[in-house]
Amino acid sequence: MTESTILSFKPKQISKKFLSSLNPRMRDIVSNRYGLENEKRMTLEAIGKNYDITRERVRQIENFALATIKKSVDYRENGFVFDELKEVIKKLGSVVKEETLMNHISKDKIVQNHINLYLVIGGHFTKVKETDDLHPHWSVDDLLSDHIKDSIGKLHEDIGDEELLEEEEILEKFVSNLDQLMDEYKNNKEIVHKYLSISKLIDKNDLGEWGKISSPHIRARGVKDYAYLVVRKNGKPMHFRDVAGEISKIFKKKTNVATCHNELIKDKRFVLVGRGMYGLKEWGHAAGVVKDVIIEILKENAKPLTKSEIVEKVLAKRMVKPNTVIINLQDSKLFKKDKDGKYTLAK
Repeated sequence: MTESTILSFKPKQISKKFLSSLNPRMRDIVSNRYGLENEKRMTLEAIGKNYDITRERVRQIENFALATIKKSVDYRENGFVFDELKEVIKKLGSVVKEETLMNHISKDKIVQNHINLYLVIGGHFTKVKETDDLHPHWSVDDLLSDHIKDSIGKLHEDIGDEELLEEEEILEKFVSNLDQLMDEYKNNKEIVHKYLSISKLIDKNDLGEWGKISSPHIRARGVKDYAYLVVRKNGKPMHFRDVAGEISKIFKKKTNVATCHNELIKDKRFVLVGRGMYGLKEWGHAAGVVKDVIIEILKENAKPLTKSEIVEKVLAKRMVKPNTVIINLQDSKLFKKDKDGKYTLAK
């Protein structure tokens, strides 16, 4: 077992001292329940079968064994263990996701199991159990723990269902909710990030953009969602071949060009703006042929427009040559030119 490099004590040796006050059966039950010799922790049922006793009886023995340890001389003499772990958690922000804490102390699963035992029997620590919204986490400041929980909930309410935020934006939003947080923590981006990681409902995608875990922009559900992220990140229209290539490159998912093209055609988030070129509808690109775009532009404007004004507005929505717009304007069945050389709809 590889010991932790950030602790002054050796967990295996400390646990041996703590368990020395127990009889063999209690020692075996605690060791198996907390995985002190094997990575996998045994359930109450599994231990009960070994001793031919009920799971409730195992629970009673476990609780009695832990109480016995806490009354022992070795527990009192090694109180520095709990003080040291408290300082570790305080340096991580006083409230920290269980996985983050354990990996910070040691990557060795058995060492982590020993640390978990100390957190359970130590008087400094509160474990907040896993819920549908939050990952399990440990706290040495219960008021702060409640404040972080409430702030995470408020942040989730403030984010749109399909909204994407850069990391700086979401951290700023989150910190604005943490009004009771000490400056020591509030000004520490790494710690604020650790608080945010406690949430199971907010996360980031492979491009580092944050949002609700329920959004397809965070948990992509197929080629169409990966394509959206690629085009959005690019910031301007892309050819479908390039989109497929970027999906394969960025997300390490081999993407068939024809499949990608088909998804772009079907998905209403995308608009064909040129030959094989797709932009996002949210950027203001208009679907349909050039004539349809001109009609829409003229409907949106209450007054006639010059040729150059129409060309400019069409090019903002579609990737076509100016001459293509001019040719389409010559359709007298759709467009009428007044004495000032400006255009309106014929009907």
